Amino acid sequence: MNGSDLGVAKSLQYQTGPNLQHRDTYPAYSARTSAVGSDGDDDRTEDGFAGSLTKQLAETAVGVREMSKQLGRARVQLHIQNVLIVTKARDNRLIKLTRELALYLMLKQRRDQRGLVVYVDNQLRHSKRFDAEGIQRDHPGLFDEGQLRYWTSRMCSRSPHLFDFVVTLGGDGTVLFTSWLFQRIVPPVLPFALGSLGFLTNFDFSDHQAVMDSALDNGIRVNLRMRFTCTVYRAVANEKGKTRKAVKKGETGEIIMKNIEKGGWEALEGGWTGGPVETFEVLNDLVVDRGPSPYVSLLELFGDEHHMTTVQADGLTVSTPTGSTAYSLSAGGSLVHPEIPALLITPICPHTLSFRPMLLPDSMELRICVPYNSRSTAWASFDGRGRVELQQGDHIKVTASKYPFPTVCADKQSTDWFHAISRTLKWNERERQKSF
Repeated sequence: MNGSDLGVAKSLQYQTGPNLQHRDTYPAYSARTSAVGSDGDDDRTEDGFAGSLTKQLAETAVGVREMSKQLGRARVQLHIQNVLIVTKARDNRLIKLTRELALYLMLKQRRDQRGLVVYVDNQLRHSKRFDAEGIQRDHPGLFDEGQLRYWTSRMCSRSPHLFDFVVTLGGDGTVLFTSWLFQRIVPPVLPFALGSLGFLTNFDFSDHQAVMDSALDNGIRVNLRMRFTCTVYRAVANEKGKTRKAVKKGETGEIIMKNIEKGGWEALEGGWTGGPVETFEVLNDLVVDRGPSPYVSLLELFGDEHHMTTVQADGLTVSTPTGSTAYSLSAGGSLVHPEIPALLITPICPHTLSFRPMLLPDSMELRICVPYNSRSTAWASFDGRGRVELQQGDHIKVTASKYPFPTVCADKQSTDWFHAISRTLKWNERERQKSF
């Protein structure tokens, strides 16, 4: 089974072994559930029906939690032939390490199989430090078999199925860049710690041969990190090209728009007067701020079409659990374990004493709107990239992505996470109090 073709989530569904007992079905509930006696009469009482339904709901919830635990413990054996290496940009010391890793993978002897096909950045094609000509001179067979190839960002976005496995050499920024390259399906990513902070990088490059051998021969444990799908909607003018203005907010909190002059406009999606223009897959966070404007940001926040609040602040971050240790943490947000499926909303310097960070379920659809009566525009960035300006009337829709970002675990998911926050953030470190 090819992990990149089916996706890690799908491959886990069919994986069996001592660490994962696959169950075909979990308890389901039905409004028609009843208890029938031996004589064929319906012995169900109203209390009995409610109790039975409650029991089945509880069993279903327990089954889902148990499946989640098993997924975290499962070791997935993938058929890996094509490996992509993503190297931190503008760090010349890593080019030689890239060459060393690529050679090891291409020359690795495997039972009844040739060495791996390795893709490196196209920028290294003519690099003197990488020295592709030297590799060809010393190992001409690798080029005869086409084992050394070069990737481009277009190749990653258009043909992710070409790659079975990804290895990153760098820090957290390199991992985020990899997420940016793969805006849809992502192969499993094994990150080596060669950057500054390294919260997401759990592997030491000095052990790269043993790490790669274990991944290729013994399988991997995968952490399916949640991502967001962020869609930018632009305000749409009416047929006459007239602009619109905001009407005073109604009791329901909905922002109602009308034309300055007579003439209708069409509600394009669920009553929202805007059309989608750009979509981004986000691993860390979406940040909406005031940009260069001297005015406080004015934003309207909706959850499942319900007006939640008006944001008057320097900005707002919407973070994944992975991104809870980034900008959100600096703005006062909580640390969130990566297995918790949630959206973390954290205001940036709110001009109020009561706007605290919130955790919302991943099933919720968020919309962040710039109202027409805002004094200024807003600016949005997606994992620190793709910064766009939001004009009055524009908004962003945020939903949980159906394309998670699979990273390889060095140990168990929770062990990796607690080790990372202790190692990088020095979490809760202080001198121990002396005993009496």
